[in-house]
Amino acid sequence: MRGSLANSKSLVAVFGSGDPAEGDLQYQLARNVGMKLAEMGFSIVNGGYGGTMEASARGAKDAGASTIAVTCSLWKSQPNQYIDEVIETSTLNERIGKLIELGRCGYVVLPGATGTLAELAWVWELACKGFLPTTAASKGNSPRPIVCMGEFWVQLIEMIIAHSPQSAGYVDLADTVEQLPQYFQNFLID
Repeated sequence: MRGSLANSKSLVAVFGSGDPAEGDLQYQLARNVGMKLAEMGFSIVNGGYGGTMEASARGAKDAGASTIAVTCSLWKSQPNQYIDEVIETSTLNERIGKLIELGRCGYVVLPGATGTLAELAWVWELACKGFLPTTAASKGNSPRPIVCMGEFWVQLIEMIIAHSPQSAGYVDLADTVEQLPQYFQNFLID
């Protein structure tokens, strides 16, 4: 993949639902997330299909950034029109693993269903167990940020932290897109 966007060090993975349509609040939130990350200098990687995946890629493109989709051959859907590069995987596990691998500067988790929950759970577990590498630019060897957007995730995160207090330091909650720079500004490494 020489010359590939996947070789970029300044990638943020965006996880979210394929269900929201243009005009929905979740779609607009995702578009704003993509735009804000792009304005900060990041390219984004996501699942590449519709809903918040389309919206975050669209926002990134609106702000001049590059986008990568990690798709899965199990679905016959085509990537959305805002994708610059496609990496196709053959299984869901491979897809989630590749999304996590490429999120070199961190992760933004938008509202979603079981697929988004699986992505959040996997990356959070890797961080908790020390298997998620730090980035070269992170100060004090901080782990990659995992930022969940909005009220949607609050109860789940509180429940997990109540059961496993040591997991608290690995996931953050952001109410607005304007808060993203405080989590990602030290992770721009290209």
